[in-house]
Amino acid sequence: MNYQKYRAYPTMNMPNRKWPSNVITKAPKWCSVDLRDGNQALEKPMNLAQKINFFKYLVKIGFKEIEVGFPAASDTEYLFTRTLIEQKLIPDDVIIQVLTQSREHIIKKTFEALNGVKKAVVHLYNSTSKLQRDVVFGKSKQEIIELAVFGANMINDLSNQYGREHFIFEYSPESFTGTEMDYAVEICNAVIDVWKPNNENKVIINLPSTVEMSTPNVYADQIEYIIDNIKNRENILISLHAHNDRGTAVAATELAMLAGADRVEGTLFGNGERTGNADIMNIALNLFSQGIEPMLDFSNINDSIEIYEKSTGLNVHPRHPYAGDLVYTAFSGSHQDAIKKGMKKMEEHPERWEVPYLPIDPLDVGRNYDPIIRINSQSGKGGVSYILENNYGLIIPKNMQQEFGEIVTKVSVEKDNELEPNEIRDLFDKIYINVSTPLKLIYYKEETTQDCVTVYADVSVNGEEKRFTGKGNGVINAFCNAILREFPIKFEIVNYQEHSLDYGHESRAITYVHIHEENQNSYFGAGISKNITKSSLRAVISAVNKLLISKK
Repeated sequence: MNYQKYRAYPTMNMPNRKWPSNVITKAPKWCSVDLRDGNQALEKPMNLAQKINFFKYLVKIGFKEIEVGFPAASDTEYLFTRTLIEQKLIPDDVIIQVLTQSREHIIKKTFEALNGVKKAVVHLYNSTSKLQRDVVFGKSKQEIIELAVFGANMINDLSNQYGREHFIFEYSPESFTGTEMDYAVEICNAVIDVWKPNNENKVIINLPSTVEMSTPNVYADQIEYIIDNIKNRENILISLHAHNDRGTAVAATELAMLAGADRVEGTLFGNGERTGNADIMNIALNLFSQGIEPMLDFSNINDSIEIYEKSTGLNVHPRHPYAGDLVYTAFSGSHQDAIKKGMKKMEEHPERWEVPYLPIDPLDVGRNYDPIIRINSQSGKGGVSYILENNYGLIIPKNMQQEFGEIVTKVSVEKDNELEPNEIRDLFDKIYINVSTPLKLIYYKEETTQDCVTVYADVSVNGEEKRFTGKGNGVINAFCNAILREFPIKFEIVNYQEHSLDYGHESRAITYVHIHEENQNSYFGAGISKNITKSSLRAVISAVNKLLISKK
């Protein structure tokens, strides 16, 4: 790989930079550019109906500024803008934004498209980077400034003709991150001198990383530099428009917000040219995860995915932050165990979310807890026990969790596939519950005299019915003694647990029994019955059957 043909991007000499010590405390102004940047990047751009549907969805989730297109670029873009205005599809509290180059016929066409709009942002741009100046335009710095000032003056004049009160002005030095910073300040100030912003008519200065060229901290430095040197800062809204060529558009945006930016342009799920734009959903939910009101509603993330995929023809990656099918799912055993314990601990403080490996509660974005833990060959006892408890109400003892977790792992490896919850339950039933070979309990009765209990049990042994009798200090002890009289084995119960499986007077009980053989081998069994004593005896039979089978 010929890395030598590339050069490191220069950093900013800012020893007194302030942004690293700042903290984000509120959401920025959001502007969706899904219908322009996002749409122009699609293999099959959206049709009019899709655009209108997408626009309505953006309004629904809370966007107050939406870039709807470049009206002078095509009849389709022009028609969409006119449709929104003429059919009164723009709510009173929503501002549309349109894009225009600094060219006379394009600016005129843009204002024609906006005729009758209640409020719109007219977004003027021209490229300012050294590379673009030299390679694409062959123009000097001064000529590029003159081009920007020409467009700014023309927008001023036309806005007065159409009603100045209907328009907000925005300027972007496109390819900002490839522009010398002192020159970026100069050209922005030249535009500001034309537009003369005030408290009633603020101007948006949008600073795009049109191509992401550096680490996110450099973008933050650049934003802070502009803020410190731009004219009339109190009447300027500094806007961000980050692209994702290096895969760090979200990080760059967040650091630039620390640097003082007021506004963020981006798209849902980061759609856009090349590797895409900054993902507004991602940034908004990052704020949400820090206890900050994001001012956008992603409480049903599946709706966002549906409108996005249907409109763009693109798919949301299963690992996409907050939205992917697998982002709230753990396969790793240690992760599953931590999540299980965290979910249990949440019962003590439900008002404060603190669960390992889950930065937000899936319920907050319209997901549920069912897929949090899924079982494959990487899973462990914690995940398996979580599935059994949350899906089927089986609260199995810790030592039993360990043994069954290993069994599940082995089966998953053999199948080379994930195990569904019903498969895990079926496996547990088969191995532990009411195991009836070689012994099966048919009938029992008990007699109590002072401190002694006698149990009479009819038991099928490999299909042959026998009567077992045993005495002890309780029913289970007497039953175990009856078994020990009939077979040349030795064991003792080292753990016994039980709980109800259902609610009501006809609820079933499940009992778990852990026995140790004389050589300390462990065997587990479980029994289920509406009669708690019978469930206990069935659990003993299940464990003893496993011991007997091991002797064959």
